[in-house]
Amino acid sequence: MEWESDDIEWMRRALDEAARGRGAVEPNPMVGAVVVRDGRPVAAGHHERFGGPHAEVVALVRAGEASRGATLYVTLEPCCHHGKTPPCTDAILAAGISRVVTAVSDPFPDVNGGGLAALRAAGIQVEVGCEADAARELNAPYWKRLATGRPYVTAKWAMTLDGKTAVASGDSRWISSDDSRRLVHELRGRMDAIVIGIATVEADDPRLTARPPGPRRPVRIVLDSSGRLATDTILVRTAAEVPVLVALTDRAPRDRLERLSSAGCEVLAFPGSGPVPIPALLEDLGRRGMTNVLVEGGGRVLGSFLDAGEVDAVDVYVAPILEGGDHPRTAVRGAGRALMGEALRLKDVRLDRVGDDASIRGRLPQSWRLLAGFRSA
Repeated sequence: MEWESDDIEWMRRALDEAARGRGAVEPNPMVGAVVVRDGRPVAAGHHERFGGPHAEVVALVRAGEASRGATLYVTLEPCCHHGKTPPCTDAILAAGISRVVTAVSDPFPDVNGGGLAALRAAGIQVEVGCEADAARELNAPYWKRLATGRPYVTAKWAMTLDGKTAVASGDSRWISSDDSRRLVHELRGRMDAIVIGIATVEADDPRLTARPPGPRRPVRIVLDSSGRLATDTILVRTAAEVPVLVALTDRAPRDRLERLSSAGCEVLAFPGSGPVPIPALLEDLGRRGMTNVLVEGGGRVLGSFLDAGEVDAVDVYVAPILEGGDHPRTAVRGAGRALMGEALRLKDVRLDRVGDDASIRGRLPQSWRLLAGFRSA
């Protein structure tokens, strides 16, 4: 379908509105809405927080009587079921909207086309597909969690121009600039969890919090198969303030589990004597309602997520400095590829300059294929 330029303009405005809810609405999707009458915007709104009014209701309340006979642009199919809020379809009908343009239908089982069908049955003109790809990309974590039950995983690291994440001794403070680290803290503040390995804790003793705080307070997760996390680390000492989850396996002696639990950490034990199984960990996090997980390293942890096919996106900062050492302090230390032609190439790549650093963001092929599958559905 060929969309009118005005439709595209208003839907893009609705998408911008939707993005304002990032980090505050999960596990719900980000949704934005714009009410347009006689070619002019009357009101706009977005889903501001989980459990709060949906975007359509916010926009319609703001529009008031001007909604009658107007067009509603909304980035996701309006809901038709009673959840934490009443059905948005009821609000649309009561407001007197004559036309609804939505970017995509909602794959959530309680909606999944039902909202659009209800509006059509009431005589409202309904059109679907305007800026559909952009709408799906905006809510890629929501789509993944619905399709797989697992959260969306972003791998983040900073490295030198020659690919090092630290010097040979392990020191890494600081590779990236103040501006880059500020963006990382903003990213952390939108996450449900931040994952690192025990080696990174022992090398850096990090706090792993967002400073200043963001809309979410991420759980701090340590992959520590043998349970050697020390109780005098900053993570454990602050576990009463910000939750700490220690993922381990049968390699960890019973007394270490009890010590960490007594110190205020939640212990998540997996069977087996090998490393923490990444798919099983993510399935557990998905059951907890987590939508976005940030993996910060070290290299073996990032490699284990990549080897498991569980990295959806990367957020990398490259600093214009040369370390020059002959050592394995590199960002990702997994199984690797036999041929360079088999290496994973990012999709939807975005390059930005952050101070003197370069920021590189993109999706891994499996995440891109998931979205492509929804595009073709």
